[in-house]
Amino acid sequence: MQKVDLSSYRNPEYDPGASLIKRVVWISISWFFFQSYLFPVSSAKRFMLRLFGAKVGRKVVIKPAVLIKHPWFLTVGDNTWIGERVWIDNLVSVEIGDNVCISQGAMLLTGNHDYKSPQFDLITKPIKIQSGAWLGAKSVVCPGVDCGFQSVLSVGSVATRSLDANQVYSGNPASRVRERVIT
Repeated sequence: MQKVDLSSYRNPEYDPGASLIKRVVWISISWFFFQSYLFPVSSAKRFMLRLFGAKVGRKVVIKPAVLIKHPWFLTVGDNTWIGERVWIDNLVSVEIGDNVCISQGAMLLTGNHDYKSPQFDLITKPIKIQSGAWLGAKSVVCPGVDCGFQSVLSVGSVATRSLDANQVYSGNPASRVRERVIT
């Protein structure tokens, strides 16, 4: 029986999408302007994300203590809210539509590891959050998940599979509990 050997972990096929210098500069800016509570101004944050290659719509609200790994892999539509302590771990593309609410502490995770591999190989898949979706506080969206138009992932739930449009999901793993009816 083979054992996991993390000393042999290598990740040569992963491309972070930017030079080492650009990544280091982003980490510094992210720490001061995004991850701290010292700079709560969304318009400046939108500007900085665009400067680093993100596609960011109008009137996007970005609360304090937000962690965005690689802005050059991020697309955010108009009128979207990104709550406090949201973690967008975008090793690859994360697309967020218009009028999306990502509540505090939610995590969007595009990477995982192959638990069957002795080297614990990295696996990445993009995430798409379609317009009108709401991710509840401390919810988790796993690699490869598409949160459908106006879908809801309730507080603390984990989406391991894509969510259908206009449906409410809850639990771990998240399952459909009802239709979302907007009155």
